[in-house]
This record gives sequence, structure tokens and C-alpha cells, in this order.
Amino acid sequence: MNFYSFEKTKKHLPVFCMRVGHQGWNRGDTAVMNGDAGHDQAEEADSKQDGNADADPAEDANEQEVIVIQDTGFTVKIQAPGTEPFDLQVSPQEMVQEIHQVLMDREDTCHRTCFSLQLDGNVLDNFAELKSIEGLQEGSLLKVVEEPYTVREARIHVRHIRDLLKSLDPSDAYNGVDCNSLSFLSVFTDGDLGDTGKRKKKGNELEQIDCTPPEHILPGSKERPLVPLQPQNKDWKPMQCLKVLTMSGWNPPPGNRKMHGDLMYLYIVTVEDRHVSITASTRGFYLNQSTTYVFNPKPANPSFLSHSLVELLSQISAAFKKNFTALQKKRVQRHPFERIATPFQVYSWTAPQIDHAMDCVRAEDAYTSRLGYEEHIPGQTRDWNEELQTTRELSRKNLPERLLRERAIFKVHSDFAAAAMRGAMAVIDGNVMAINPGEETRMQMFIWNNIFFSLGFDVRDHYRELGGDAAAHAAPTNDLNGVRAYSAVDVEGLYTLGTVVVDYRGYRVTAQSIIPGILEREQEQSVIYGSIDFGKTVVSHPKYLELLEKTSRPLKVQRHAVLNEKDTAVELCSSVECKGIIGNDGRHYILDLLRTFPPDLNYLPVEGEELAPESQKLGFPRQHRHRLACLRQELIEAFVEHRYLLFMKMAALQLMQQKANKDKTAALHDTSTADAESESKPQALEASEKGKEADENIPGLAQAKELAESLAAEDGSDPKSREVVLNACKAVGSISNTSFDIRFNPDIFSPGVRFSDDSTEDIQKQKQLLKDAAAFLVSCQVPSFVKDCLDHSSLPMDGATMTEGLHQRGINMRYLGTVLEFVDNMPAKAQLEHIYVRKGLFYILKMEFISNFTKTVIKTMHLICLGVELSALSAAVSHFLNCLLSSFLDAVAHLPADELVSRRKNRKRRNRVPGGGDNTAWASLTPSELWKNITSEAQSYYHFNLQCESVDQAVEKYGLQKITLLREISIKTGIQILIKEYNFDSRHKPAFTEEDILNIFPVVKHVNPKASDAFHFFQSGQAKVQQGFLKEGCELISEALNLFNNVYGAMHVEICACLRLLARLNYIMGDHPEALSNQQKAVLMSERVLGIEHPNTIQEYMHLALYCFANGQLSTALKLLYRARYLMLVVCGEDHPEMALLDSNIGLVLHGVMEYDLSLRFLENALAINSKYHGPRSLKVALSHHLVARVYESKAEFRSALQHEKEGYTIYKNQVGEAHEKTKESSEYLKYLTQQAVALQRTMNEIYKNGSNASIMPLKFTAPSMASVLEQLNIINGIIFIPLR
Repeated sequence: MNFYSFEKTKKHLPVFCMRVGHQGWNRGDTAVMNGDAGHDQAEEADSKQDGNADADPAEDANEQEVIVIQDTGFTVKIQAPGTEPFDLQVSPQEMVQEIHQVLMDREDTCHRTCFSLQLDGNVLDNFAELKSIEGLQEGSLLKVVEEPYTVREARIHVRHIRDLLKSLDPSDAYNGVDCNSLSFLSVFTDGDLGDTGKRKKKGNELEQIDCTPPEHILPGSKERPLVPLQPQNKDWKPMQCLKVLTMSGWNPPPGNRKMHGDLMYLYIVTVEDRHVSITASTRGFYLNQSTTYVFNPKPANPSFLSHSLVELLSQISAAFKKNFTALQKKRVQRHPFERIATPFQVYSWTAPQIDHAMDCVRAEDAYTSRLGYEEHIPGQTRDWNEELQTTRELSRKNLPERLLRERAIFKVHSDFAAAAMRGAMAVIDGNVMAINPGEETRMQMFIWNNIFFSLGFDVRDHYRELGGDAAAHAAPTNDLNGVRAYSAVDVEGLYTLGTVVVDYRGYRVTAQSIIPGILEREQEQSVIYGSIDFGKTVVSHPKYLELLEKTSRPLKVQRHAVLNEKDTAVELCSSVECKGIIGNDGRHYILDLLRTFPPDLNYLPVEGEELAPESQKLGFPRQHRHRLACLRQELIEAFVEHRYLLFMKMAALQLMQQKANKDKTAALHDTSTADAESESKPQALEASEKGKEADENIPGLAQAKELAESLAAEDGSDPKSREVVLNACKAVGSISNTSFDIRFNPDIFSPGVRFSDDSTEDIQKQKQLLKDAAAFLVSCQVPSFVKDCLDHSSLPMDGATMTEGLHQRGINMRYLGTVLEFVDNMPAKAQLEHIYVRKGLFYILKMEFISNFTKTVIKTMHLICLGVELSALSAAVSHFLNCLLSSFLDAVAHLPADELVSRRKNRKRRNRVPGGGDNTAWASLTPSELWKNITSEAQSYYHFNLQCESVDQAVEKYGLQKITLLREISIKTGIQILIKEYNFDSRHKPAFTEEDILNIFPVVKHVNPKASDAFHFFQSGQAKVQQGFLKEGCELISEALNLFNNVYGAMHVEICACLRLLARLNYIMGDHPEALSNQQKAVLMSERVLGIEHPNTIQEYMHLALYCFANGQLSTALKLLYRARYLMLVVCGEDHPEMALLDSNIGLVLHGVMEYDLSLRFLENALAINSKYHGPRSLKVALSHHLVARVYESKAEFRSALQHEKEGYTIYKNQVGEAHEKTKESSEYLKYLTQQAVALQRTMNEIYKNGSNASIMPLKFTAPSMASVLEQLNIINGIIFIPLR
């Protein structure tokens, strides 16, 4: 497997330097060897982006240098036993190990695992780079030489053969195992996007394409079937090669057989029902004479000794030989992106009923020493903390070093997240013994695989003053946010713990790496910085102050002093809860970062403190269920940026005032300066504080910026300049009087924390700053988010995208009710469309609110799960879903038959389940009780009045879809349900039975390490594209793709974004096939890393359909658009602004293939949705009218065409004026339609008048040209072709 040699690192580093070794996926490695030049280029690109500078030829050359350098590969010949030599393209930076991986993936050599590569008789070191091997050059012959097996090699071989046999089996993806996930693109593209789907000519006519979509996809359909979510892939039909492949019960070999070279025994049943026992020996595999009950390890006659298990099985089973060959052919035909493992596990919330087949590897993984051990790492258990910290210590002086470091960090982190998730599940499943088994189960802690696990309960009343269990539940996510922030700042010498938060079966588990030595001493002795009792006793340490000082500017944390128990002031540069511990390894660790960011005063009522009027007007402060409500980092950044703008504007206004004063006469100079300044300062502050958008181009703003820069550089000797800055600093709350510097004291309002009397003024300033930040959230950020939605620049499609949108603005989810209230109370403007948009937005947000109120539902669900015995879990979950979603009002729980008996027997042992509780309390839950809980929770958490007493009321009142709600609940709680059609509306029987609940998966939160250099390249590329330099932008983004691949491997959400942008650029620049290829990868990757029905995946499908249409693959384009529409119906229903764009795309493609009636159904639906969400006078509506008119024209229904085009023309005339190009185009088209209508009427009159003798003039019925349809598709999808620069 993939791991780095210890000789190279001299430290215990894990398997981080390799990716799956397929030649096409390793091209990223070749772009990284340009040393500092690459780094300089990235920095220059970044600064250029900041400064918006024009392209510099020298810089362009530098960019070219990085990109060209990747084409330095060469070809070698590979000679494997029993095959013809073949050529392989390699790169000098690759390792020999990567050629091994390629050979283990190739169809003709995939069955070999135990071999060496030899050049002129010399064995090559697996971890040597190809460029370091003497004599290896273009055309060299590398021989594959079979090597003797060891027990480890034999086990790897069997595991690899099992993987090959399962390579088309989707069960691992459904079960969420080994980073497998689902992808269905190939079902709609019939494999790879080659020439499939192109319209073929039959004689002179184009072949007709079947374009009719399934009934449930048509506009207006109320059906929402679930089964089409996972279409059947014909490749997944089982192709059986063996009936059984398992470890024999005769293992391990006895001593005397070990000395004959026996390593292990296998038991196999072939398709022909032949039962055989096989010995794995040092020389290979052979048949022995053992049976189920008799041990006879001697070779059978014939023994068929073969170095590969596949070769042996091919000799004894004809069916194996035939099916294995066919299976490998299919395997290599699949797109690589369908096969590569994702960096983090993605779970599917639906799955079919899968047959549970016998699998020796799965059984071994579950029940052998691998529980807590890594198979292929020397030393077995991994020292996670050492690995996580060692990778951070790697050098980062130049680009190759930084790439190596980031790749190491990412690889270790993804491995740690996977191990933490497995451990958390093992803890909750009762598979790990507690380190304090005598304690109550809520208080137990666990160590597994060198990871420390704790449960999210308030142990020993630690959080009593902060909200008890509610605070204990919130603290881990706050802590994770703190770890994320400090990791991003990445200060050398300051270390955070690997942290993963797992929600599983109703429990919250925090998994952390272990500080060396911490378990050997008491916490009181270990902590040398911070407080272990929320501020009663506080200590500090100069080294920690020095390290944390470096983080204080980027994290906006103010250095401050607090009083300890002896009333002595103690300096801190973080919150008091942040603890500093020096480990036995000498590293400085910080932990408990739950208050890294300042408190949110809107949700923290403090006696004697009044919030700003903006907050009070909206009913703040509000009581929250815990006192750990913090502002988000994004909010802090936005607030500081907002204040910086105010600072600049105030300085500019004062400079203008000074200039005006200088121009006055000398006699009036003295009096006027004082008066004018005293007036201008309060006015400026008042105007700014109200958040009015001042003109960016204030004369003097640029001068103010220069002034700020010069003052930073000099000592500010000019008293007038100093005064300007001082006044501006005071007004915006800067902690410095000479420059803009806003920081927060996170300990303000912390219970138990005391400050010295001489810092009263500073504390008051900090309190005011916090009140301003809380007011800024509700008065600026919430309106900004709503404005984004109104402009349709950010419109969520489901709960996840809603959360993401709010978080980007720094708005916590607890403000969702406030956002809804804001939309509902918006003043109706005079413009009609504003009212339309507001109503539409309110409807969407309500629907998203219903989806997001699942947080309260989840709480109920978790409470249900907490006390449930494992044997009744599926019954409890199905009962909960029936109470929530089924119209059947008498939902009765089906208790397992022996429930009461087992309760009596196990009464003493019952509290072994962490958390304890009444095992059957869930059974008494009724639908009305659940909905009562939901409405009261919505009121207490979101402060929103949800007037629903049942699911049917919610459906009727808010237009909610039950299938949408089921999806949201399942994803957020980790439930997996059987994929079938559920009758939610039946009043005679419940929708779910316990058989419908297939699994419960963990929901995992962790830090996402970033590829910083790649991201800089990507941003620089985007900036170039925006400036119109498409070619340069494309090259930079290609380079970013290389670097992303280098850090993340082949699959990652950021690589997906890169591929999407590349595809769009390829398309704009006319390279349609390349656009298609890149977009196909983007779709596959989005399905694999985000999920098959994630909103981003839906967007990717739409883009791919456009590129398919441009490549002439019309039927494929339609299939993709129908798939996108089905997914959108499931995710958010038909009533969403994005549906208008999708329906316009479908309508246009159907118009192109002359399916006019179908086309009209979709285009008229798009017109209705656009009118609803953009208002009837919007330009989008005008375009929709035009598209409908074109179809009516093709049908020769000129009256309808004229009617729609007139509507469009009126909108254009009113909105952009008669002189505008669009208005003129519409006017011309109206004239043409009028002529056609008149001509048609004349012809009809002629026919009525003269009957069969009529002389009919030929009418022009124009079938749409592909070019004109493509032009319209480009317009609606926002693609504008611009001249290349």
C-alpha cells in the first residue's frame, strides 16, 4: 500500500506521499518542481489580483514556466510474465511504488501483487524517485519479477483479489465503507461521453429521438417517487466468479507446516459447486488435500501451483476464468473517478435491500486485531498526535516543500477523521472499555487506537452555570471552530489537538488526539496557561503569550489581564478557558478553544446591560438554552471590514474639512477650524454608524489610505495627521490610537472572570464593541443575506445550502427566525416586482425553515435513540418517522416481541447504554405530541411561531414536501432508509415499518485542511478571467488543478470547482470536447464527494447537458436535464427560481428536436416561475416570453406567438428603452411574426373561398436551427462570448 519510507523522513510519518497510482491521475506531481519560482509566481499572482494590475510580460513568462515544466515525462517498457511488453508514460518525480500501483490496476496485470521491478537485473527500491535511478531513461525495459510471499504479502494478495471480485459491486458504497460512494452519471450517458447520443441521419432526415420524459418529471406533476433516485445500473448485476472465498478454519498453519513454507489456508467454493482447500505458501498458491473436517495439508494431485491466486482458480474453474475476465474488462471501462476512494466517507440516505454475502476480509476487519489497528503501518497502532504534529513541522520554504507538507497534513487528517469515526461508533456500540469503568455511564471516557473519546454530557456539573447538558452539547462544535481557526493561522511552535466531533445514535462524541504524558499527571499540574475552572484560578506563561500574540491579529483577539483568586492581574491572549499544556514531547499545546470567538450578546441577556437600539427593536436579547452562543468568525471578519471602511471615510471627511479650512481667510482660520471640526466629527460618526452607504469615491478617501500607510511607516510626526487618525480610531473602537486595529476580548461577560479596576474604561469599550457587533449582525448582515436572495445571487435549495449561505454572512442558524421575520416585515415598495420577489422569497425561506427546524426534530429523535436498546432501534426510528411524516394519526409503535421479558431480565445491566433512560419511552410518542414539541421548540430556539399541529397542516400551509423533509431528517441524523415508494398520505396504515430502516450512520464534523498555494493560483486565474484574459486564466486554473491534485489526491470538492470552471472556459474558448470531458469529471466528482442529489450536483448536471448539446449529443443532453429536474423536485420541489432556468433549458432542447408541445409545457412553466419570483416586468420574464413565442412560431400558431412577443417587447421598452439592442431585436421579430400571421390568414382565406382550386403560396415554417437553439441556451445560462485578449 501507499506509504513513505522512514529513511526519507526520519520520523514516524504515515502513508501520505502517494495517491492511487493511475497514470492519468498523477500528472499533478510533475508541476511542483519549479521551486521558489512557483512560489514567487503565486505571490505575484495574488498581489496582482489584489491590485488589479495589468498583465506584465515578465510575470506571464513566469506563469508559462510553471505550466510548461510539467511536460517532462518519458516512456519505459514493462515486461510482465506471460504478457507482451507494453509502453508506460512516467514522470521523473514519480516513485517506483506508483508503477506498482499502475500494474495492480491494469487489466492484464491486476492479479499480481507480490513482485519487484528490475532494471538490468537490479531490483528497484519502491520508494526511490525515478529520476534518482541510474540508467533509467527513455525506452528502458523494466521486468516484473515474481517475489516469494510472506504472511503479510499473502494477506494483501487475498485482499486485493477480493477487491477485484467486488469492483463492480455497489454494496460498499451503500454501506458507507472504505470511502466508497455512489455515482449514477454513467446510467444516463451510457458509459463514457463519446459519440453516444448524437443524432444519426437516416437518408436525408435526422433520426427521431425519444424525448418523452417519465410522467413524474413533467411540470405540474404531484408525484414524487423515490425509486428513480437510484436508477439500476446494468453493470452492477452480479457477475459471480466464486460462491465462497474465505479463510479456512485450519488457520494458522501448525509449526511443522510453517517450516514447509505454509503461510495460511483458504477455503473456496467455485461456481460449479466444487469445494477446495488452498494453501498460500512462500512460492505461491496450490490445492491441498484438506476437507471441512480432515486436515491434510499435503499438495493435491495435481496441485496447480501458481504464483497468483487468480491463475490457480482459472485452472480449476472454467466459470471463474470466463467471468473474471469479463469483470475486469468492465472494471477498466469504468471512469477512474467512479472507482477512486473519496478523502472522507460520504453516506447515502437511501439504499436498496442488499444481499449480505460472505466476505472473509469484511469479517476479519470487524472482529480481529484490526479493531484499532492499521493494517499496513509498521508498528501497527498509529501515534496520531505525533503524526498530526510532525506533518505541521515539515519545512515550508518553497513550493515543493509546501506541497509536500500540505499533502502530508491532508492525508494524516483524513486518516485521523476516518479512525475517529470508527472509534466513536465502537464506543457507542459498546465495543470499547471505558478508562473509568466504575463511573456512571454518562461520565465515562474511552481510549481507542491512541484517540481519546468523551461524551457530550455535562460531567461533574462542569457546565452548570453555562446551561448544563445543552452547553456540554454545544461546546465540542465551538471547540472545533476554535481548532479550525488556530490551524488556519498556522503559527510555528503552537499546536492544537486533532479534533473530530461525531453524532451517532443520539450521542455526541468528541474524539481528540492525546498530548504525550497528559494521562500520567493531574490536569492541575499540567495546565501552565489559562484556567481549569472557568476563571476562578488563572495562570499564564511568557512562551504562550509570545505564541498567542502572533495569532491575536488574524483572529482579532485582544491581549488583556484578568484577576486570579489572589486578585493578581494575569496577562492572557485568549479566553480563560483556553488551556496551555507542554507535552512530554516539549511541544506547546492549546486546547478547550470553545470561546475563541466573542459572545453573541443578542443571545446572552446580562443584567444592567442594554443592547444597541437595532437589536432591541427586534426583541433582543433573547434567552438561549446555553450561555456559549458565540459570534462566527465570518461575522467578526465582516464587522472589522465594515469598521475599516468607516475609519477610512471618517479620515477622508476630516481631511476634506482641513483642506476647506486652509482655503479660508487667515482672520477666520482659528475660530472656524475648531467649530467645523467639532461639528463634522459627530456628523461623520452618526452617518457612518447608521450604516449608510457613502460614496466610495469620496475625494480624500485615497488620501486617507495613503495617510494611514505613511503613519504606519513613520512615527506620525505631523500633529494634524495624527489627530485625524486618532479621531477616526476613537470613533470606530480601535484598540490603537495610531492605526486601525480592532480586536475583541473574548472574556467579556464570561461568568466568574474578573478584571482589575484600572481597566474599567477599556472593558467598557470592549462591551460597546460587542454590542455593536451584535447590532451589525441583525442590522447589516441579515439584510445583506436577504438582498442576496432577492437578487438571486445566493438562493438556497436545501438545508445544507441554506446553512452555508447564512454562515458565509456570519449568521448563526439560531437567527433563522429573525431572517424570516425580516422578510415578512419588509416594507412593500411601489414596484410591483419587488412585492412578487418578497412573497416568493418568504415562501422559499419558510420552506427552508421547515427543513431546518429539523434541528428541533433531531433533538427529539436523539432523545428517542438515547434510551433505546439496540434490538429496538429500527422500531423506534420508524415510529418516530411515522409520527413526523405519516398522515396515519394512530401511529402505534411495534415493540419487539420479547421486549418486556428482556427488560425484566436485564434491569440491572440496563444502564450499560451510555446515557441510560427508559427503554420503551419512545413507544408512547404520538404525532400530535411530536408536533407540539416541534412548535414549542421552534418558538424557544428560533423565536418563530410555527402554526402547525400535524404534518398535513405543514404541507398545506407552507407547501412543504414530505419527501424533502424525509431527506433533510435522514441526512442530518444519519438514518438510511429502504428505497421504495412510501405512501405518506394513507390514513389507514403507517408509512414506515421497522424493516424500512436499514442503518444509522455517524454525522461527522472535522477540520478541512486547505491547499493554500493551489487556492492562490485558482483565485488568480479567476481574477484573470474576470479581466477578460481567458487564455492566461485557463492556464492558471489548469495549474491550480495540478496543485490541488498534488495535495488532495484525485477527489475533492475544490477540484470539482476547478474542473467546472475549466470546462466553462474550454466551452467559451470553443473547445467543446474538452469542456465535455472536464464537466463529466466535475459531475462524477460532485456525485462522489457531495452526494448524488446535492444542489451542486444538480448544477453540474445542467452544465454537462449544455456541453452535450453543443457536441451534438441531444438525447444525452435531455436525459441529463430530466435527471437534474427529478433531483430538484426531490430536493426542493417545483416552486423554486432555479427550476425556471432548468425548465428553460429543457424547453429549448425539446424545441431543437422539434418536440413543440412538450417544449411549451416546460417553457410556460419557466415563464410562470420567473413571473412569480422576478415579477411580471422583469427582463427574465421578457426572455421567457420570447422563448415561448419562438415555439409557437415553429407550430405556426402566430397569434399566440405575437401575444407573447408583444409582452416581451413591452417589458424591454419599459425597462431598457426603445434604443436598446434587445428592444430593437424584439421589434424586428414582431414585424416578422406579423408578416407570417398575415400570410397565413391570406392562405386560409384563399382556401375557404376557392376550396380545392385555391392557389396556395408556400409558407415559411422554420424548424429551429441547432445554432439558434444553442445561442438561446448560452443566453439563459449566462454565457457571453467575448473577444479574446
